[in-house]
Amino acid sequence: MQHTWLSLLPFLIVISMSIWLKNILPGLVLGLLVGSLIFKANLLDGTYQAVSYIVTTLSAGNNIKIIGFLYLFGGLVGMMNISGGIKGFSEWVGSRIKTERGLLGLIWLTLPFTFMMPMFRIMMIGPIVKSLIKKMNLPKQRVGLTMDISTESVIVLLPVATAFVGFMVSLVEGNIRKLHLGMSAYHVFLLSILFNFFAIVMLVIGIVQTIWNPINKTSIIKPEQKKVDDEGNEFHRAGIQKELSLVKAQPWNLIFPVFLLLGLSLFLLWQDGTAKGAHSIFTAFSMADATFVMLLAVFITLVLSFVFYIIRRQKLDEILYHFFDGGNQMMEAITLLVLIWSLTLSAEDLGFSKFISSTLGSFLPAFLTPVTIFVLGSIIGYFIGSSWGTWGLFMPLGMSLAVSTGASIPLTVGAVFASGAFGALCSPLGDTTITTASILDMTLVDYSRFKLKIASIGAAIAVVLYIVGALFIS
Repeated sequence: MQHTWLSLLPFLIVISMSIWLKNILPGLVLGLLVGSLIFKANLLDGTYQAVSYIVTTLSAGNNIKIIGFLYLFGGLVGMMNISGGIKGFSEWVGSRIKTERGLLGLIWLTLPFTFMMPMFRIMMIGPIVKSLIKKMNLPKQRVGLTMDISTESVIVLLPVATAFVGFMVSLVEGNIRKLHLGMSAYHVFLLSILFNFFAIVMLVIGIVQTIWNPINKTSIIKPEQKKVDDEGNEFHRAGIQKELSLVKAQPWNLIFPVFLLLGLSLFLLWQDGTAKGAHSIFTAFSMADATFVMLLAVFITLVLSFVFYIIRRQKLDEILYHFFDGGNQMMEAITLLVLIWSLTLSAEDLGFSKFISSTLGSFLPAFLTPVTIFVLGSIIGYFIGSSWGTWGLFMPLGMSLAVSTGASIPLTVGAVFASGAFGALCSPLGDTTITTASILDMTLVDYSRFKLKIASIGAAIAVVLYIVGALFIS
């Protein structure tokens, strides 16, 4: 089934049910089933197809690396928790940070050590930020927004040493070759960074929010709101929370694994890139398989941290129990990601990308091409929640339209990357949103709504900048 509006139906089901139920999981399951049933037009075959999508998703090498990283990192966090590492470091930092501005500033200061991969950064700083939020009684959504802006909006603007660079350059290179443009893919990519207006605007908003942070009613959690935020743990995890509150604070039990993980990640990125023919450290970081490297680094860190904790006389049974408890706390995020990936496969089989291409057409004025690509890409990015998925869908369309209309190619490429950044930042289906909401114990739909309000301001400013930029550049 090709070129059909029905390919939009699974995503519409997910978004509408998420808003209605304030829970994304039922909508994902129903959306996947509906998409599969439309594709097969038979109840039994459709159900079989839905399960097949899940199996295909789980068997994809890159996906299973992400799943493994999430679970193992969650296990590492659990070990740091029961050993008193997070408690010790939080008390040490908490004695120096007294305000919300100080906490937001700390989030930005961690960027030079955690910029390689969004999931890596969120999971590295999330547990510490969570403990400080609780201690200082701060609004989770506001702090979470700063975490996500300092992650998504920064990493897509960095030209080297991130998990995104290789993929982004390869997309540009593939379409340059396809269109016979004879341009340098990396040069176009570098120029496009200047035109990723949404990410730049959101970065400015994040910095302003951190510096200009007046005390107001939203900066204090009301007692009833705090009760709602914590109710998920009030009964189900009361015993574990009580146990963790009694552990002895030992900052080194966090400092050792965190710096070990950072050092291993950087070394293994360099080593993997060098093995693939890179001759400089920046090229090595760009060529390395960042997802596998992160998984390898966290595995080695787990083993060495386990030995470190045993030497420091931590109880074996407690370490193992909280390793699995920490990993299991990430199962919600893992389940959502698997269903989202499966849903995307279903939509593609229904002709989603071809439907978008055919309905958009190729007859646009040059000055409207970048802004049109940004707006449509942002809408689709919000539906699918994946920056990589949005870029993959819209890069061929955007560059083809730029060539046919005479629009600036770097400006249009920047618009494509900006649209993916929008979806990844504010979509309830985005892995960053899911992970941050999971770590900080926030309701996913409410948190994504909160981010959408701020992101819409950034998107509106970006729309104006793309129109003005196209008029001057074209």
